[in-house]
Amino acid sequence: MALLEVESDADEKPKEMSKRVPTSMGDPIVAMAAGSVLLAWYEFYVKGDKMDGIFVGLWAPSLLAMASYVQQKSIVNKFKRGISSF
Repeated sequence: MALLEVESDADEKPKEMSKRVPTSMGDPIVAMAAGSVLLAWYEFYVKGDKMDGIFVGLWAPSLLAMASYVQQKSIVNKFKRGISSF
């Protein structure tokens, strides 16, 4: 039935999909957050420096919160510009 057919992106090749998805500021920050978790584990378990491990471990949620704030701020600004154009 034509009414129930939904166009699927599953057939689309990954390279074509990656062209449509813009790179955001959050992508490198997610990598940095993951790196800080690995560094925190290294400090905590391998070096045995528990205080430094905990300190570095707190970088990940801080980085992700900052990236989320910046992304939400840009969305709100785009939304406000869209409303003011009417």
